[in-house]
Amino acid sequence: MAAGKRYQEALARVEKGRVYEPAEAIALAQEISHTKFPETVEVAIRLGVDPRHSDQVVRGAVVLPHGTGKTRKVAVFAKGDKAKEAEEAGADFVGADDLAERVQAGWTDFDTAVATPDLMALVGRLGKILGPKGLMPNPKTGTVTFDVANAVREIKAGKIEFRTDKAGIIHAPLGKVSFPTDALVENLATLVDALVKVKPAAAKGTYLKSISISTTMGPGLRVNPSSTQRTAAPA
Repeated sequence: MAAGKRYQEALARVEKGRVYEPAEAIALAQEISHTKFPETVEVAIRLGVDPRHSDQVVRGAVVLPHGTGKTRKVAVFAKGDKAKEAEEAGADFVGADDLAERVQAGWTDFDTAVATPDLMALVGRLGKILGPKGLMPNPKTGTVTFDVANAVREIKAGKIEFRTDKAGIIHAPLGKVSFPTDALVENLATLVDALVKVKPAAAKGTYLKSISISTTMGPGLRVNPSSTQRTAAPA
């Protein structure tokens, strides 16, 4: 069966114009998943912000309680005892000048970079390589820290970073279609709560404007924003 036909059959299962409750949307997305590979359940959250203004860019990180189903490779820029701590915590690559030289030569075979504050002058010189790939360590996401061991453990446990795109939308993975529905619902609630906590003071009007759930290759399902959060959005 052609992929296009499978997609159309999946789309036919989605009620046009309906806004689903989170568990309903996620369960249906899992049910209509039609690929041979384990798809990721993804979420797109439109926020009531204008990211053209720096004070309305929403950025941060959160540890999803059930992880993402993907093992992330972590590179840590650290020296001495901090390098040893990172290695013991499970970092995949650890170094300072030597690691920077590898990156400078074009190597970026990792998913997240962590750096101790004293090495940010070194890492900063790699901005043209790491920045466009979203790999630059940042204090707002907890990836510039002396507590490298905890940072590595959190990333390995399912920590994800989020940032509004030019349209004010957050895109994030919630886990695999093989996860229990309840686990995906809890991951979604955890992400939404994290977004609510970092609502910019300059943002006016409705903050959680719309939420859509989909699998990697599947159609989107609109979700009721007020049902996804466990904490009330600030006014």
